[in-house]
Amino acid sequence: MNNNNKVKIFLVDDDALFLKSLEIEFLENADFIVETYPTGELCIANLSHNPDVVILDYQLDGIVENAMNGLETLDKIKAFNPEIPVVMLSSQDKIEVAINCMHHKAFDYVVKSETAFVRLQKIITAIFKYQKMEKELSWYMDRM
Repeated sequence: MNNNNKVKIFLVDDDALFLKSLEIEFLENADFIVETYPTGELCIANLSHNPDVVILDYQLDGIVENAMNGLETLDKIKAFNPEIPVVMLSSQDKIEVAINCMHHKAFDYVVKSETAFVRLQKIITAIFKYQKMEKELSWYMDRM
């Protein structure tokens, strides 16, 4: 079975609970392949899996001392393939954090909140329109 037209998302966050709940949201709402990583290092190590979108936490140093932070990870993703859209996630609602992410070529920036998933949904839809990708993106929104 070839999964080529499924959208593959990397979720990268050191907050295990947030990571799991985000993964569940994505899998419940659309036909995605989701790979989750607790560190930037593991995300980078697996970029050969060719994610369509990377959703990346800004902090990323909660588990491992001296772990790569989100911006360093973002830079490495862009060095590997500048075409991969990366959406940054942060618990901080600070304009300088958002600007920082944009400077580092993030596609967008989302504050972690109750509405984070809905925002991510809109952004991912925008990414696929923007890239005019072959992949079929169908949200199962009528399941309410």
